[in-house]
Amino acid sequence: MTDLVKIGNTDVVSKKLGLGTNKVGGHNIFTGLKDEDGYAVVKEAIESGITTLDTAYMYGLGRSEEIIGDVIQDYDRSKLVIATKAAQDSSNNKVDNSPEFLKKSVDEALKRLKTDYIDIFYIHFPDEKTPKDQAVRALNELKKSGKIRAIGVSNFSLDQIKEANKDGLVDIVEDNYSLLHRDAEKELFPYLKENKISFVPYFPLASGLLTGKYRFSDSDKFSQYSREKFGDIITSLEIVEKIADRYEATVAQVILAWYMQNPNISIVIPGARKPEQVDQNVKSLDIKLSDKDYRTIDEAFMDVE
Repeated sequence: MTDLVKIGNTDVVSKKLGLGTNKVGGHNIFTGLKDEDGYAVVKEAIESGITTLDTAYMYGLGRSEEIIGDVIQDYDRSKLVIATKAAQDSSNNKVDNSPEFLKKSVDEALKRLKTDYIDIFYIHFPDEKTPKDQAVRALNELKKSGKIRAIGVSNFSLDQIKEANKDGLVDIVEDNYSLLHRDAEKELFPYLKENKISFVPYFPLASGLLTGKYRFSDSDKFSQYSREKFGDIITSLEIVEKIADRYEATVAQVILAWYMQNPNISIVIPGARKPEQVDQNVKSLDIKLSDKDYRTIDEAFMDVE
């Protein structure tokens, strides 16, 4: 599958599979990370044909951006889509969407990324006081100046997205969505489609639960689910496992392929701690699910949430 997607109403174009980089330099999020692995992961992704790298200031308080900035010096920048996010003020540990803070955040991210433009810039989290359309208008000034190419918001409620998009300036939304977390399908997806706004899900593999490596006996590792609900999830994954066997693929690869065939999803960005995990994810690009298998997976998870 080599389908390309256009981001919102911009000229930013991406492949359907990208790389999430919270495990690249994200020492404040995960334990035991090594920078050399982070460098290897980003390099492997680019070498494997992945063009979109999704990062954020909060991934290592800028360290993820620095690693990406180092690696991309050896590649054709024009062929890469760099997405980053900001909203957290590390000086006071508060979320800030003010125009001044966002403009400062973009300038600082550009330095860490060692580039003169960011393809997609997201407001990472909403604050409580800044009018969202005002925040987006500030980003639009940066878009006009060439510092960013597409405007995004992340972790915004539907009402906040509507406020942010008052002037029709939002190009892309990133939020929690997976086969185990499907709230977005009810109201968010219809709004995004109507307004030609792209969508990127984070946690597409539900923190590893959708990789297929867990069994009923692992329920205590996922305390957020009751034993009965966890059992339902495992039963659904067994259906996917049978489909994956026919495609000579893993459960994770088939689920990533399902996202890439979902018309509501623009880019899927699974993370990786090691370069070999990137290789495994890239193989999902070769899977084209039949309409029947796509529907079977869809229906298998319809009632598990």
